Amino acid sequence: MYKFKLILLFLLFISCNNRNDKVVHTNKFDIKAELLSIETTREKFMKAVKDNDGESIGKLVTNSVRTIGPGSAAWVDMYSNALNKGSFPYDSIIMFPKETIIVSDSIAYDFGNSNVYYTNQDGQAIELRNTFLAILKKGDDGVWRLHREVASSNFEN
Repeated sequence: MYKFKLILLFLLFISCNNRNDKVVHTNKFDIKAELLSIETTREKFMKAVKDNDGESIGKLVTNSVRTIGPGSAAWVDMYSNALNKGSFPYDSIIMFPKETIIVSDSIAYDFGNSNVYYTNQDGQAIELRNTFLAILKKGDDGVWRLHREVASSNFEN
C-alpha cells in the first residue's frame, strides 16, 4: 500500500508539472502604446465635441454605449436648455484624467475630472465641472472607444 501511495504521489507531481509547462501567455501588449492610443481617443473626442462633429463622436463610442451624466440642477438645466442638443450637448469639454488602467488588451477604465462648457438659451457661456469614471473597449480596428460612463457633479480635486 505504501508503494502504491508513493507511485500515485509521484504521478500526480509529474502531471502537475506537465500541465504548467503547457501554459502559454499570449495576451502581451505594450502598455505605453495603449495609453497613448487612449489619449488619442480622448483628444479626438474633445475636438469632435468642440467642432460639433456628431459623426466623429459616433466613431469614438461603441454601438452599445451607455452614459449617466451628473444629476445636479446645473447639469439638468444644461441638458434641458443647451443650444447644441444631443447626447453631448456642450460646446466643449476639457478632460483631466487622473488614472487610466488597462485591464486587458481590450478593456480599460479612465477616471478623472472634466470641465464642460455650453451656451445656454440666453447666450451665456456656462462652465460645469464633474468627476467621471469611463469604461473603454478596444475595437477590432485597434481604436479605444467609450463604452460606459458614470459622471458626478461632485468634483474631486
